[in-house]
Amino acid sequence: MRILIATDAWTPQVNGVVRSLQNTAREAEGLGAHIEFLTPGDFRTLPMPTYPEIRLALATRAMVARRMDEIGADFVHIATEGPIGLLARRVCLSRGKTFTTSYHTRFPEYLAARAPVPQALSYAWLRRFHNAGAGIMVSTATLERELHGRGFHNIMRWSRGVDSTQFRPRPPAEQDALVASLPRPIFLSVGRVAVEKNISAFLDLDLPGSKVVVGDGPARAELEAKHPAAHFLGLKEGEALARIYASADVFVFPSLTDTFGIVLLEALASGLPVAAFPVTGPMDVIGEAPHDAPAGVLDTDLRRAAIGALDVSRDNARAYALRYSWRACTQQFLTNIQTAQDRFARLKAAG
Repeated sequence: MRILIATDAWTPQVNGVVRSLQNTAREAEGLGAHIEFLTPGDFRTLPMPTYPEIRLALATRAMVARRMDEIGADFVHIATEGPIGLLARRVCLSRGKTFTTSYHTRFPEYLAARAPVPQALSYAWLRRFHNAGAGIMVSTATLERELHGRGFHNIMRWSRGVDSTQFRPRPPAEQDALVASLPRPIFLSVGRVAVEKNISAFLDLDLPGSKVVVGDGPARAELEAKHPAAHFLGLKEGEALARIYASADVFVFPSLTDTFGIVLLEALASGLPVAAFPVTGPMDVIGEAPHDAPAGVLDTDLRRAAIGALDVSRDNARAYALRYSWRACTQQFLTNIQTAQDRFARLKAAG
């Protein structure tokens, strides 16, 4: 099977959506499927206002249709609701071609953090966008229940995975020398340094030891100036990032809007207990861990969660992360596509 994924999130962006799509495409080859991508890289782009590292495609419906024809996929999955996703959706609808979508980002909350746009209006638009397809893929049970309550239909589960070979506990000789040398305990946060990630909630905490932030984004300069004692390391990937995870003591995840948070799995696989708010994402990832073998601490008081996570076993964190794999994640994605195709065929046959 040849699958086309239409996405506005793509390299050089570094985020969970991009990593999920890349890992899914890699694993799909071993499961009898080939994935091609329709991305902003196929067209001229312009920087997104207030967020220049995100490039928006300057494409037309005809241009997207032509590119889709060139790829000649058997099925289309629309990963994002940006210009690429909107145009791919229009092409599919105009041709009577079935497609699925995925809900990666809490767009209404993201937009409300930047502009006075009522969330009810944003959700109404998203319902129209997603319900036109044959299925909406979401990463967690909590998000599934929430979207179902907001009128979204045909919701399917598509979890996430982690490379547990790269992200693993490491002896001192394999840890990041700078981070490992900081006063302990070391509290780490990894992600885009932007308002919707709520990094300030972590940096404002009164914690012992050291605070480390990995990532870049529009809020970095302001937060660095406000929190000179924190250590901002910028964007890190691959082996460098894995070494940093293994060097810290607790992973603090302050986001209130993430739908999953792949960084949670990367931290856990590195033997790093998690401290987070009890919201979608953290509740579904570490909240499912056995009570007698917790992988972290969820609390409305983030400081209490961070301090409590110091007592969580690093072995528990690692063992829990091993439940997740990119192979299982990809099989789930492919099964969802088959289910959507079957559903569309039944509806078409019924008239």
